Amino acid sequence: MSGGQFMVVMIVAIVMIASIFKAKHRRSPGLDMIEHLRGEGSRDTQALRAEVQQLKDRIQVLERVITDQHKSIDLDREIERLRDR
Repeated sequence: MSGGQFMVVMIVAIVMIASIFKAKHRRSPGLDMIEHLRGEGSRDTQALRAEVQQLKDRIQVLERVITDQHKSIDLDREIERLRDR
């Protein structure tokens, strides 16, 4: 094997070993996104959590209004009374 052929074989071997090493230590891009979304300090995450809590509170109020017949009737009367003003 001449010096030039040996050099080509060594370069190919180094490239193959480097690609194997990178493949073993490479992280999936999806994992970075999941870790970012799990971060408690993220402003977007905190804003979404606050919005979800507000929506839960509103749903709870709506459920209370719908399930309580007496308050529902009283609410209808109150709305009509306010319209008459």
